[in-house]
Amino acid sequence: MAVAADVRSADALANWHHETVDRFGGVDLLYTNSGGPPPGPVLKFDDAAWQGAFELLLLSAVRMIRMAVPSMTARGGGAILLATSSAVREPIGNLALSTVMRTSVSALSKILANELVPNKIRVNQLIPGRISTDRVKEIDEDNAKRAGITIPEQQKRIFATIPMGRYGDPDEFAAAAVFLLSDAASYITGASLQVDGGMLHGI
Repeated sequence: MAVAADVRSADALANWHHETVDRFGGVDLLYTNSGGPPPGPVLKFDDAAWQGAFELLLLSAVRMIRMAVPSMTARGGGAILLATSSAVREPIGNLALSTVMRTSVSALSKILANELVPNKIRVNQLIPGRISTDRVKEIDEDNAKRAGITIPEQQKRIFATIPMGRYGDPDEFAAAAVFLLSDAASYITGASLQVDGGMLHGI
């Protein structure tokens, strides 16, 4: 069942939750995700832009989790997966809003993993590298324009930083999400899984 919702709107999320519970009786699994805020450096953005990024990335996740946890608890447990970004490990230039807010979501996932253990709810974080999505295409277009090069040239530069030499397929990312939400990951909580083709350099 699909429910159209602007995740920045508390009312829209409340409607999503109501429709879901009405149709299925409750929530067992929750995957939080949204679009990304506009690119740019820190000092480019005014208060409204920072507030918008907060509502889009962090507050939306808090609201969805706050709604879903009572249902999961009543149903004997569940699993929550928060999608973030490789920026939570290595800040990405010209993506200030995304980097700051997604890092906060990363901290949220770890805190919740500890807080929700008594409710038999697992909480994990999924960290995408460069996955072939419209968002990555948008970022490539912006970076190519700023560098005065073509989009294929920009992509070639990025491929050179990824040991596997390519962008990830959305299905590859989805498979990792399905694993972390499934019973196959029943002893995994508070974890962060990178799906990045080896791009991130940290241990």
